[in-house]
Amino acid sequence: MKYFGTDGFRGEAGVTLTVEHAYKVGRFLGSFFTRENHRARIVIGKDTRISGYMLENALVAGLTASGSDAYEMYVTTTPSISYMVRRKGFDCGIMISASHNPYFDNGIKIIDGKGFKLSPEVEEQIEKYIDEGVPEIPFVTRDKIGKSYDYTRGKATYADYLEATVREAIESGRPSGDVKTPFAGRTVALDLANGSAYKLAVQVFEDLGAQVIARNRDPMGTNINRGCGSTHIDLLQQLVYDTGADIGFAYDGDADRCLAVDDEGSVIDGDHILYLCSQYLRKYDLLKDNTVVTTVMSNIGLYRAFDELGIRYERTAVGDKYVSENMQKNDYRIGGEQSGHIIFKDHAVTGDGILTSLMIMLAWIDADRLMSELTEGLTIYPQLLKNVKVADKEAALSDPDVIEAADAVSDGLGNRGRLLLRESGTEPLIRVMVEAETDELCRENVDRIVEVLHEKGHAID
Repeated sequence: MKYFGTDGFRGEAGVTLTVEHAYKVGRFLGSFFTRENHRARIVIGKDTRISGYMLENALVAGLTASGSDAYEMYVTTTPSISYMVRRKGFDCGIMISASHNPYFDNGIKIIDGKGFKLSPEVEEQIEKYIDEGVPEIPFVTRDKIGKSYDYTRGKATYADYLEATVREAIESGRPSGDVKTPFAGRTVALDLANGSAYKLAVQVFEDLGAQVIARNRDPMGTNINRGCGSTHIDLLQQLVYDTGADIGFAYDGDADRCLAVDDEGSVIDGDHILYLCSQYLRKYDLLKDNTVVTTVMSNIGLYRAFDELGIRYERTAVGDKYVSENMQKNDYRIGGEQSGHIIFKDHAVTGDGILTSLMIMLAWIDADRLMSELTEGLTIYPQLLKNVKVADKEAALSDPDVIEAADAVSDGLGNRGRLLLRESGTEPLIRVMVEAETDELCRENVDRIVEVLHEKGHAID
């Protein structure tokens, strides 16, 4: 598709994602969900990017001009929008965010009435309306014109839900503890990425009794993800080391992903989270069919660890929406990505960074051990990923010489590693990833593929 990728409509604000685009998205959605005897209700949130204001206002104008009511939660997390759509019966939700991208990018994520990402079929219809004006959507008049509402109370509802999730686990003895302040005596470091979770995460952890050390909680509109958050985990590592915190959590711009740092300063990525949380769920018979859903990006070390534990796993394409689809189809309870998008199906239908950190806390407290000890059975293989900007992703991946080089690398690695060659769903990039027993093998094999992409003229310097 032209505008929509694996994570909504994303581009540079004012350049490839403009006010006009946002207005037309609003016009289409407002009309699509409104029926003769039904005024659509659509909830909207945004992260802290400066461009969020203009896109928000354009979306609201489009929605109300088509007869829908807009409920504005303002700065909030993507998972909170998904939750509120399901909890309050909204026709759909819209999140204005470019996730972990720099501040000058932005995006429009559309969530359907069940809390999932909008179907590709409807996204194709939106694209046709943006470019061709088809179908023709008339302006509503008189009492059919929509309204906009301040819906900041939705954030309090969502915070209550997060806290209740922890307290219900404690009440059920998973683990045992004080229901009111289950995190008392624990020091938690948070890197809030100057993004959506800058208030919400602190509130939730403090309400649950933790001592919180928070950084990057002063959004200026242009500093979201800048040298901080889950894409710059070294900052959290240093914070944990300097403060002696028991554990640390880092979120991305819209807080749908989470990475952690243990008491020794080691990174706990999505694979580690799946490893430790799946064991926690299995202990209480909450791991459906003893199965975890992963993507093809998960480290082979995770699969070997699961084999040792007797835990089954499935692999999907890269993207949390594919993980979610598999989980919904099979009723699996946990799945996610190495990047920190983790889905706990009993509580949410999409990745939720704050929820993930709370589940890690429950698993850690239940184990009654140091956080650094919980992943001792998981050996992560060295992994190297290089992103190559290309003129045509499809042409690059179908080039016979590229295919031949990829086959040679895979054959050479055998069962000692693997190659993953794929296109980005949101950027003009080919991602070349190799896992192997040594860093040197990773580097040699990645460079081999990258060299062919350059030699054949696919790469753009």
